[in-house]
Amino acid sequence: MVKFLKQNKVVVLLNGRYAGHKAVIVKNFDDGTSGRPYGHALVAGIAKYPRKVTKKFSQKKLAKRVRLKPFVRVINYNHIMPTTYALDADLKTTVVLEKLETQTKKVETRKDVKKILEERFKTGNNRWFFSKLRF
Repeated sequence: MVKFLKQNKVVVLLNGRYAGHKAVIVKNFDDGTSGRPYGHALVAGIAKYPRKVTKKFSQKKLAKRVRLKPFVRVINYNHIMPTTYALDADLKTTVVLEKLETQTKKVETRKDVKKILEERFKTGNNRWFFSKLRF
């Protein structure tokens, strides 16, 4: 069978707190692990999307509106829907499964992911990833 859930592939989450939010696969575990004996993926996504900006905004207001809030989770394959899009951000070194075990490391990881994703947003590439999914 062809592997279509690969690293850097954009997915839409279907269940849970972040249902309807977009995320990117950082690492996938097709055969599962001892703690999770099912196929799952480590994903980093956007919990709060950047807001719309216009030319007339001041620098202070613009800086506030382009902020985003990330999340990092381990998600079952059954609860994600793959897309054809890919995000070429280097999250593999930043998001590691061992960093999600303690709260302080998890907060630091989220801060690092936020920096990377905001830089990607400011370049203007991957516009679809940084817009809300509408039904």
